[in-house]
Parts: sequence; structure tokens; C-alpha cells
Amino acid sequence: MDLKTMQELVKQSASSRAEFQNRYDEALRYYSARNDIASRNNGRSQLNPDGKGDPLRRADNRVSSNFYQLMVDQEAGYLATTAPTIDVGKDRDNKLIAQVLGDDFGLTLSNTVVESSNAGRAWWHYWVDRDGNFRYALVPADQITPFYATNLDNKLLGVLRSYKELDPDTGKYYVVHEYWNDQEAQFFKQISTNPLKLVPYEHIAMYDATAGFETGLTSTIKHGMGRVPFIEFPKNKQRLSELHKSKGLIDAYDDIYNGFLNDLDDVQQVVLVLKNFGGTKLDTFMEDLKKHKAIKFNTAGAGDQSGVDTLQIDIPTEARTTALQTTKSNIFLYGQGVDPANFESSNASGVAIKMLYSHLELKASVTEANFRHSISDLTRAIMRYLGISGADRRPITQTWTRTRVEDDLSRAQVVATVANFTSKKALAKANPIVTDWQQELKDEEEEKQADPFAGGDADPFQEGQDNQEDKEDEE
Repeated sequence: MDLKTMQELVKQSASSRAEFQNRYDEALRYYSARNDIASRNNGRSQLNPDGKGDPLRRADNRVSSNFYQLMVDQEAGYLATTAPTIDVGKDRDNKLIAQVLGDDFGLTLSNTVVESSNAGRAWWHYWVDRDGNFRYALVPADQITPFYATNLDNKLLGVLRSYKELDPDTGKYYVVHEYWNDQEAQFFKQISTNPLKLVPYEHIAMYDATAGFETGLTSTIKHGMGRVPFIEFPKNKQRLSELHKSKGLIDAYDDIYNGFLNDLDDVQQVVLVLKNFGGTKLDTFMEDLKKHKAIKFNTAGAGDQSGVDTLQIDIPTEARTTALQTTKSNIFLYGQGVDPANFESSNASGVAIKMLYSHLELKASVTEANFRHSISDLTRAIMRYLGISGADRRPITQTWTRTRVEDDLSRAQVVATVANFTSKKALAKANPIVTDWQQELKDEEEEKQADPFAGGDADPFQEGQDNQEDKEDEE
């Protein structure tokens, strides 16, 4: 892409990038519990019992709730605490792919759930480093502007990545624009905003593979991936932040809750109303009240109403408590989360626990469905890097595991009920006290060899099936 075309591309996409940035920043604020209620305090939750000049309404407490952060982290923990297992049909290939994915695969995926919840979509970038290792990383969503084909295939044609970089010579930041297509990446430096002006940014080191040393700097590299090396992780079809589901309710809860706090502070302030006070100064009134426990008033004969009245604020406690409870319930309902307060009962059965997770499961299932295609894209890129045959056509199986509060007693009862009709492998996987089902099968086999009568009367046909399944898994 030539310099003029790149400048036009950056200029035409500026408004959409700014609009996305505003939505993304808002979601990050709520994720950090810096809700709109605390905007007057620069996002900080703060108690201020004397924040207003109104003598009856002086308190101006502003405390943010963190319902949004709780629901986002719930889904991330529920869906991605355990990284999905990937099966491409051959055990050897699976192990090679797992080695490339590395130990941080699960953590990166969990962070991706959080990022896509805030931004509506997340992005991974993959590349081969100087040492020839396949690498991948989560890129901040506000840095990416994608460009898709307009046909039904909706193929990703290119990615514009824009971010700030510090100039160590001047101590100022400047904007770098990268454009990636299926063949190369070009780097540009923005030297002015109005009018927009870019120049090629030569900061990528070139190496002589034979000699093993740096030969210079360039602004263009051939990445050799054959595809745009960015993978989108959409949160939903509309690429909407999860905040849109519950923001209004969260704001309503903050308003009711902080109004309640303000009234609790204000109710402690008693305003005295003096009628026909015999003094001329309020200081005299306070001194007489403190010293003599008495107050002098002027009388006006029959029907006189001289005296002291008090003004206090009445708090509609029942109405506000009901409003808070209803609003809180709707936040978790429409935000598809799980209210931790519902786990107060220690006798909750397995079925009851599953019902508590039903809304979260629905949301997590949609996220998983969107992420599956993205994980398959990354897996195929790794297969091409490793030289595994059939990288673009081999079926890929993903197994996702949910992490949630479990009723171990109910699970154990189910395992015991179906024990005589289920393979040992399935029983080992479902056993609530087993953490490594493969090791459990090995331990059972060792115990059987040590004591051939320990297993009791066994069905030789069933044992043959189990052994055959284990051999197939190992192959």
C-alpha cells in the first residue's frame, strides 16, 4: 500500500475508531468500578457527608457498585479457567500443538473473554520470532481496525493496528500505524494530525540468516503466513460489549443506593426552627441551651406558638430496600450472571446448582460457539508452522470444560448408580474425588496386578472393551 492510500485509509477510519474507543473506555470504567455515579470524583468512589450547600440535603456520597466486573469475571472463570483440549486426530500431532500453545494458553484465553466482554471482540496476533518459534498474543482491542470483504464469505482482508509509542529523544508520544494483509506488514509513523501526515517508519530490523547479523532497518516485512496473521474472537454476532445488557440497571442501583446513603447521613442533621426567640443572636441561643438547659422566648398572648420545632428527613426504608433487591435481581437476570448470594444455602442440590448457572451457561455457550472458530484458525496456523499434513482440511475437535461450584455428593451418587453399566474411563473422569483420571486408571491397574482378587467378579467382556478403548486413546 502506497503512502497516499494509507493516509486516506487512516483518515476514513478515524471516526469509527473514535466511536469504538468511547464505548470501550466506558466498559473499562465500569469494569474498574468507576461508574457514572462517581464521574464527579474522577471515577473514584468517595463518601462526602458535607458535599452540598443545602442545609437539609448536605450529603453527596458517590460509591460505585462492581456488578459488571463480577459478571465478566464469572464468565471468564466459568468458561476458560480450564483451557480447552484440542484434538486433530493424531496423538503425536496433539502433543506438538500443545507444546506450541504453551502453559499460558488458558490464561490468554481467560483474558480474551474479559477483553471481548468489554470491547465486543478481542484479537490475537501470531507470528514467528527471530529464533523461529511460533508466538501469539492478545492485542488490545482498541488498537485494531479490521477490513472485511463485502461478499457473504466476509473474509478478513487486512488489519490496521494503531497505537502510541514513546520517543526517547523527545519524551513525547507519537502514533504508529501498521497495516497487515495476507502477504506483508507495513509500518508508518504519524508526524501530524491536522492535516494528517504519515511517513514510512523504518524500525524493523533485517537479518542475514546466513551470516547471523543485522543488515539494516525496514518499514515493510514479508511475514510469510499466507493469511492476515490476526484472529478475531467475537463476543456475539453484533460485536456488542456485555455492558449494554445491564448498564441502565447498574446506574439505577447506584442512584438508589447512594441516595440511601445520603439520607442516612442527612437524617443525623437536626434543624431547629425558632419561633419568637428572645435573643438576637444564634450564639446566645446555643449558649443558653448548653449552660442553662433552657431557652427564652417572647410571648404574644393567647394562641401564641412560640417554641422550638425540629425538621428531620424521613427515610422510606421499605420502598428503597424493595427497589434495591429488585434492581439487583434484574442486573444478574439481564446480564446473565450468577448472584453469589443465592449460594447461601449449604444444602443446595446438584439440580438446584445447575439451575443457578442456567443463564451464565447460556451466555458462555454463545461465547464458546464464537470462540471455537477462532481457536480452530489458530490451530491450523500452528499446523502449517509445524508442517502437519492436512492443516486446512483436517477436522478439529475441541473439548471445553466448565468450572463451577459442584455438589460432590450428587455426582458421587450418579457415578455409583451407573458404575455397572459404564466404562472405567468414564467413571474415572466423572469421579468427583479424582483430579487426574488417567493416573486413576493407572493406579487401578497397579492395584489389580498387586492383588488380582481386589476387583471382585469382573465382566471379562467389559474389561476387554475398556482395554481396547484405552489403547485407542493412547494411539
